[in-house]
Amino acid sequence: MDNQSLDPRVKRLKLNTGGEPVTVHEGENWNVFEVFHQEKRGAHHEHVGCVHAPNAQLALVFAKEQFARRKKCVNLWVVRSADILSFDTEDEDMFANNLDKTYRDASGFKVMEKINKFKKSTHDKE
Repeated sequence: MDNQSLDPRVKRLKLNTGGEPVTVHEGENWNVFEVFHQEKRGAHHEHVGCVHAPNAQLALVFAKEQFARRKKCVNLWVVRSADILSFDTEDEDMFANNLDKTYRDASGFKVMEKINKFKKSTHDKE
């Protein structure tokens, strides 16, 4: 049964079963684009989903139709999923934080005597 659908999720590459390498030609498979939506000016863009499109321009059109028709929207970003970079899970230790933040406390400064002296001097003036 040959499916005549133009939907890229339905129409997939016909892979040969002989084990030869498969060549993908330009425009034969659509790319997946991640969509980020901005509800009002100054707000953060939030990830709302993805669309399949042959290029970035059509991805923007598809994203507008899919994610900006019913909900208030002032801007959309589309990014090809393959262009999103991330760190490997083995590199998670580079994000470790020092939870001991005692260097931020003022307890290390010897100013209590000066504060008490100042309070006493202002209280005596009243």
